[in-house]
Amino acid sequence: MEDKYQLYWKRNLNILVGLLVAWFVFSYGLGILLADPLNNIRVGGFQLGFWFAQQGSQYAFVIIIFIYVFMMNRLDREFDLREE
Repeated sequence: MEDKYQLYWKRNLNILVGLLVAWFVFSYGLGILLADPLNNIRVGGFQLGFWFAQQGSQYAFVIIIFIYVFMMNRLDREFDLREE
């Protein structure tokens, strides 16, 4: 039984780390580090680097929340740890 919970926690941490890396890439990588090269591309009249810095990282964060909920619900079902 203890191995089941350790495996669950390990997979939970893998999900968290993966999503945090994605959040870092969108917010820091695209919004700050790669802002200048992305500013050569325009979307709706705005420079893409500016858009990622101002709005894109927020959209990415909301999408990451939904992905986290989906993945954790699936993990809970797999380990039969659903909340009632």
